[in-house]
Amino acid sequence: MKIAIAGAGAMGSRIGLMLHQAGNEVILIDRWPEHIKTIREKGLIGTFEDHEIVAHLPIFSPEEIVADHATVDLVVALTKSMQLEAMFQDIKPIIGEKTFVFCLLNGLGHEETLAKFVPRENIIFGTTTWTAGLAGPGHAKLVGTGSIELENLAPKGKAFTLEVLEVFQQAQLNPIYSSNVRYSIWKKACINGTLNGLCTILDCNIADLGSLQVTKGLLQAIVAEFAAVAQAEGIELNQHQVIQAIEATYDIKTQGLHYPSMYQDLILNHRKTEIDYINGAVWQKGQNYQIATPYCAFLTQLVHGKEELLQAN
Repeated sequence: MKIAIAGAGAMGSRIGLMLHQAGNEVILIDRWPEHIKTIREKGLIGTFEDHEIVAHLPIFSPEEIVADHATVDLVVALTKSMQLEAMFQDIKPIIGEKTFVFCLLNGLGHEETLAKFVPRENIIFGTTTWTAGLAGPGHAKLVGTGSIELENLAPKGKAFTLEVLEVFQQAQLNPIYSSNVRYSIWKKACINGTLNGLCTILDCNIADLGSLQVTKGLLQAIVAEFAAVAQAEGIELNQHQVIQAIEATYDIKTQGLHYPSMYQDLILNHRKTEIDYINGAVWQKGQNYQIATPYCAFLTQLVHGKEELLQAN
């Protein structure tokens, strides 16, 4: 399958590498000039737990995607939420009538953006528990294992979605076909709505967060706000199940030593975060539904304050 990874940061690099190793034709698309330059000169380095590989994958900036590029079968969307529309505007030359988009972005509200570029029946939504980090430009650190849950947005897209599932299975990405991906998206957003913002503000990894006495109460308050807003949109989040899933990430043998993507963006790289599409989205939706979300509102404002202090761009 010919696959474009739109947003070849830490997670995009991991998924792109694994799809490439399984024999797919993969191209990477990213906006970070140093990342592009390093991969072109040295290849993409992937440091797994027990080995390292170097893959010489083609990589482009979005502006370099021009009309003479061939269309792709699948675009895996892994940009930051605020970059999604601009990315797809730039890569329209590789999006044909039969091209599908597989959205693996964190957060809420991406369906409306993608529907501007492909028909709804060509959209696949999913969530993933895989983690990754960047040790530097062109160097992905790939720790732990995970899975990917996916579902076609419209019934007509099921046949191709099952083809994608097979391709991801061959790449050992552990895909699972879902019958209710909207629940999983909300659940994942809720997990991110605790781990990402709290680790960023407290300047700690996931295991450190789990060790704090105040964490349990913070989790319960934030998860309750997500659940209240999700219920207004027809999604019944199981709060106990979500909290169990969050607490399972504390284990240092799995994800505990990982610093969430928001921490990597803001604390390490002084880049703006996706907070408006996670806690900020719940805060905004809560206002629309007249549901109080004080913890999500406060955490959103704290992260924006940290962005300002660090002059994030």
